[in-house]
Amino acid sequence: MGLQGDYRLENIAARVHTRRVYKYYDLVMAAFVTVLLCSGIIGVQKVSAIGGVQFGTAILFFPLSYLFGDILTEVYGYARSRRVIWAGFGALIFAAFMSWAVVKMPAAPGWKGQDAYEMIFGSTPRIVFASLTAFWAGEFANSFVLAKMKLRTKGRWLWMRTIGSTIVGEGVDSLIFYPLAFLNSSIMTNEQVFAVMLSNYAMKVGWEALATPFTYQIVNFLKRAEHEDYFDRDTNFNPFTLET
Repeated sequence: MGLQGDYRLENIAARVHTRRVYKYYDLVMAAFVTVLLCSGIIGVQKVSAIGGVQFGTAILFFPLSYLFGDILTEVYGYARSRRVIWAGFGALIFAAFMSWAVVKMPAAPGWKGQDAYEMIFGSTPRIVFASLTAFWAGEFANSFVLAKMKLRTKGRWLWMRTIGSTIVGEGVDSLIFYPLAFLNSSIMTNEQVFAVMLSNYAMKVGWEALATPFTYQIVNFLKRAEHEDYFDRDTNFNPFTLET
């Protein structure tokens, strides 16, 4: 192969040899994708009301995806969090396609669940597109802000960057999803769209703030267990690459 070919093989072997293997990274990724899929399918179109305040029912669980996103970026860095975001994005696309295919399959004679099935899983292409776009933009904004704040704060004040990144990420998510999915639609009135968007955003940020002690416990456990506390000093923040 020649000297140049041998040199390239040695570089590849060195990178493979030095690549870190983490004990819990895959588990955190699985938890992230699971929460994302469940919150994106179960309850996403239901509007609940408590004490006169209207909110999307999925709000009870969806913020967990941002919590896991914060944990991934804080412990493993932006690049590894980026891979998880793309994994979640791919899972959402497959779930949307599977929902569409199953709903469109002709029902067997005598089966009476088609109308209910269409109501639950028959999301319009508009809602699917809005959900995918909002997730992609919101999660990358969240991860980017947290990574940059960690550098600026030199690793101090974890609460500031988890809440701060959520304010930005959830803000981007909400501003994209609700108008794109429901404005001028038959599902919600325009007044409901903005009411639900604002209440959900406030609840998401409040949810993250209340979960701060829990976030601290997980982050500290993972940093000790993985012997990792990544700072994105030389990271390529391009969201369209999977390099770590």
